[in-house]
Amino acid sequence: MLILVGTVPDRGLPLVHGRVRLKDDRFFVREEAFYLNRGTPSMIGTAANVCRLLGLDEPYCVLAGDTGRGDGSKLIYNFLKEKLDDLGPTVCAFHYIMPDLASHERVFEALRKLEEKPFLIADAGYMYIAKMSGRADFYDLFTPDVGELAFLADENSPHPFYTRGFIFHRTDEVEDFISRAYKGKNAPRFLLVKGFTDFICEEGRILKKVDSPDIDVLECIGGTGDTITGMTAALISAGHQPSDACYMSAAANRLAGALADPTPATQVMEIIRCIPEALKIVINANAANCDAER
Repeated sequence: MLILVGTVPDRGLPLVHGRVRLKDDRFFVREEAFYLNRGTPSMIGTAANVCRLLGLDEPYCVLAGDTGRGDGSKLIYNFLKEKLDDLGPTVCAFHYIMPDLASHERVFEALRKLEEKPFLIADAGYMYIAKMSGRADFYDLFTPDVGELAFLADENSPHPFYTRGFIFHRTDEVEDFISRAYKGKNAPRFLLVKGFTDFICEEGRILKKVDSPDIDVLECIGGTGDTITGMTAALISAGHQPSDACYMSAAANRLAGALADPTPATQVMEIIRCIPEALKIVINANAANCDAER
């Protein structure tokens, strides 16, 4: 089972969990509806679209409202601690959850006690706590942007806000950041670094770079990094190797951007509509390349 976890900035939203149902530019969990606008909903909506494309079961999601007070995040941590064993996840993707070391430790223990460890993906706030806890190597994939990668590269920083200036301002030195993150044991086996060029890494080795099509305007559209995380989670759940899933997600995200012909006013849901078509093209091209290499 693919499980997707995160918060949305809605103080009135209680803890909701269940299978995701898609309808137009929204998804539903039980009776709650969410627009695929950015953040956790973008990740979940994209993953659900890819699962539908690939003929997989709908993903299961765990959501709560949190506007920075930590109340919704606490509900999620407690739910995961109690229910992970019952859910039996094979892939888990965690998005924005307020960093809380004690709560993370309880979820870590619940994950560690599962009969089979799921493939664990961390993005946004949950990636911060995974690094801060010293448990980065327990996870399998982080999906940082370059600023977040600088945080991973800084072995002393407890939060991206405190990333040392001499590191943070060197955003053109991604490969050095990658090396530093692995050297400091602040990265899992796989990294998918999202930016003007996307980097797919395994154990510190850069496996592939993705830089085309180059759609500059995507950089200012909120949520386009979250779509990559959602695609990757769904592809890994479908059985693709992590490095292949990362590459296909990065390539399809760029192609979807090109198909949407975006402007700075474009909303991420317009990109998400193009992802199934883009991903079909990329999957077919990747399969053809694999056949040619045999």
